[in-house]
Amino acid sequence: MCHNLLKTLNQRVIPCYINKVMSSRQSSDFSKFRVALKSAKEIVILSGAGISAESGIPTFRGAGGLWRKYQASALATPGAFRESPSLVWEFYHYRREVAAKAKPNAGHFAIAKFEDNHGSQKKITVITQNVDGLHARAGTKRLIELHGNLYKTRCTKCKEVLVNNDSPICEALANRGAPDSNMVGSDIPVKLLPHCKKAHCGALLRPHIVWFGESLEHDILEAAEHAMSTCDACLVVGTSSVVYPAAMFAPQAASRGAIVAEFNIEPTPATPDFHFYFEGPCGTTLPQALAD
Repeated sequence: MCHNLLKTLNQRVIPCYINKVMSSRQSSDFSKFRVALKSAKEIVILSGAGISAESGIPTFRGAGGLWRKYQASALATPGAFRESPSLVWEFYHYRREVAAKAKPNAGHFAIAKFEDNHGSQKKITVITQNVDGLHARAGTKRLIELHGNLYKTRCTKCKEVLVNNDSPICEALANRGAPDSNMVGSDIPVKLLPHCKKAHCGALLRPHIVWFGESLEHDILEAAEHAMSTCDACLVVGTSSVVYPAAMFAPQAASRGAIVAEFNIEPTPATPDFHFYFEGPCGTTLPQALAD
């Protein structure tokens, strides 16, 4: 009974409290936001899966976010790669092919245009949790990819990281990776998967992605933390603010006085901490917010 009462209070009281805080502290006024952005000297744009979803990139999060019968979190681990590198490579081959066919949307282009127009007067840094390369394809130059990139490989032995845009990345993966729920496992021999081409190495390659259970690269994290620690304005774009350490970036910036604006299709747990909230697709709200 107590559990049910607490659940009812959470459902009724907490959303009301959040709405009250949001209405008293926040603004959805594009004109006011543009004025605040104009005075900012260092700006960070922190993007997540939401902006890529508008380009047709699956998020693999929440209900229905499956590839075949697997959750991405079950495949995107060092353990899964050790157990079945062929299955993991099929999953990432599928993701590479989907991302290659996707196109940057109006949100990506709005960010790139803003950097192009104001990058000489302001320090503008895009920090993305996405691995699809769409920001770069849209024209963003000052880019920090927290979780790696689908089009980079890393040798499991010599650790060399290389860009690889081949489609397919190896012949054995041609026409493989379909998200068919009836398919289980992979029968591709490991020797036919991507391997290092160094003469004295030849070890198995893996996607250059930060998997669950792994730490972000030190230099990448340091660069992101430095940008967040000095910015006076931050745009949170299409991210649920639940994956750490990125989840703490914007709230920490807001707590030290930086102006923070969130662009999402729905509020997130961190929304009440921010000064501006713009609800809707990033491809619609960002062009309005970043217009000159």
